[in-house]
Amino acid sequence: MSRTALLIGATGLVGGHCLDQLVADSRYSRVTALTRGPLSRVDDSQERLDVQVIDFERLAEQWDFTASDVYCCLGTSGKASAETFRRVDHDYPVEVARLARKAGAQRLAIVSAVGANPGSRLSMVRVKGETERDIVALGYECVEIFQPATLLGDRARAKAGQGTANAVLPVVAHAMLGPLRRFRPVRAEVLATAMIAALHQSRPGTHINTYEDITALAATVG
Repeated sequence: MSRTALLIGATGLVGGHCLDQLVADSRYSRVTALTRGPLSRVDDSQERLDVQVIDFERLAEQWDFTASDVYCCLGTSGKASAETFRRVDHDYPVEVARLARKAGAQRLAIVSAVGANPGSRLSMVRVKGETERDIVALGYECVEIFQPATLLGDRARAKAGQGTANAVLPVVAHAMLGPLRRFRPVRAEVLATAMIAALHQSRPGTHINTYEDITALAATVG
């Protein structure tokens, strides 16, 4: 049976790769991308791709979308204020997940962050942990949470230090052994591949995926 996908964060580093791979995946009969502006990364004339420009502040009013699988790759970049960070990294994903679940979505994959914990004193990891907690509470049949450390890849909007990270971190990663392995950097396209692979496995319940899991899931794709 073919599936349908709903994606948020398609203009970001991971979301862009996720969109490319979903559109090319014949197992999906339709891919709906909810964005805050037009997409330039892919040809929106693709038959299976439906790009919807929406106002994330008015999601419930505009909601008219269904999907079996939800991919959440939305997140702030740069130095966002605490208020903006919480709105984009918590409020929007949780509301999209809630509305999609209400409309019949069964599976969800989300990009979080290594060490995410709703009880943390660190704002970033606390908010990410709260997002995980609140999405799990929505009752999806399958929730795949991805907790990468540093992401490698070429961003549409250059991020300070990204070029150095892309060159240096893969070398340094070999020294990250034992408990430090979960902090190894991950290429964005590998993470996107792992997210799609995880939802197609349809494992019931909630699963936390760090570096080892991400690379293992991506390796299952030929």
